[in-house]
Amino acid sequence: MCWSATADLVAGTGITAVGAATVARAVRRPRDLPLAALPVLLGVHQLIEAAVWHHDGGTGAATTAWAVIALPLLPLWVPAAVLCAAQPRAHRRLLVPLAVGVATAAALAYALVTRTVSAEIRGHTVGYALGLSHTGLTVTGYLLATIGALLVSGDRVLTLLGVLTAIGAAVSFVLWRREFISTWCAAAAVASVLLYHWAGRRRSAARGTAAPKALKFR
Repeated sequence: MCWSATADLVAGTGITAVGAATVARAVRRPRDLPLAALPVLLGVHQLIEAAVWHHDGGTGAATTAWAVIALPLLPLWVPAAVLCAAQPRAHRRLLVPLAVGVATAAALAYALVTRTVSAEIRGHTVGYALGLSHTGLTVTGYLLATIGALLVSGDRVLTLLGVLTAIGAAVSFVLWRREFISTWCAAAAVASVLLYHWAGRRRSAARGTAAPKALKFR
């Protein structure tokens, strides 16, 4: 994230706490849990970056852990989680971002295994380097998998989350091109707090459908 280790630490702690509350809201709907847990993952991700700041970048364990979450994990987790939570009518169109996510995650995982990722503190931002080939294609696949899954989910709150993360991607690219992945992950983490509202709506809807069923058995 931008600014400092302290900013990452504070943001990561707050987002992780909201994520835990989101998971608590979704606990009775198992298929919602992977998506409800996304703020927890992104909050922990920010906490890991605080450690990257503390170690002044480099190629250590914190940098590697940060890259594993940011690169192969997120483009696979997000479309898979959205597919789990989505209504059946949306499943077919969600297979596209999921397939793109699988391919992108595989390419990024291979790059992490065969190359060394490094972090560099650049003023008030952190830049990560992995020496990827076909960077443009990889970034396009990454964004199609993550943002694309949210946009075609068929859920208004998830669509809004997709719009916000897309705006975050555009702003991060314009202002911090060399630190794009770090700043965008931070923006996505903040936007993911919206999932707390999403989980609440899902729980209320589930209660609303359960009540008439209970009346039928009286």
